[in-house]
Amino acid sequence: MPLLDAAGKAVALSQTPGQRADITEAEPLLNEVDPEVVMADKAYDADPLIEKLEEREITPVISSKKNRRNPREILFSLYKKGNIIERFFVRLKQFRDTATRYDKLKSTFIAVAQLIVVGVRLN
Repeated sequence: MPLLDAAGKAVALSQTPGQRADITEAEPLLNEVDPEVVMADKAYDADPLIEKLEEREITPVISSKKNRRNPREILFSLYKKGNIIERFFVRLKQFRDTATRYDKLKSTFIAVAQLIVVGVRLN
């Protein structure tokens, strides 16, 4: 799971096992930085994460899940910029061995992902 800045450059990177949800790494990654806004998809719409963000006075731009009784209002002007995140993943998936996860060791996978991130920064 990468943590990106407003320009789409990776700031932090972590990996979860395939059967574990990425949201479990959100809080540790956010502890490494001090953002004003956090943008994520519906998978990150969880009350504990939203509460932590609000405690730290971070604006969550996370669309509500369909089953939420009281959907949160989000800033649409910020939500439109979510394509920056999608473009990062498209770039990452261009590297077939990383996208299909041929590397079985976590250290090897993270090393390859870091090399790709460096390549993304240079472009």
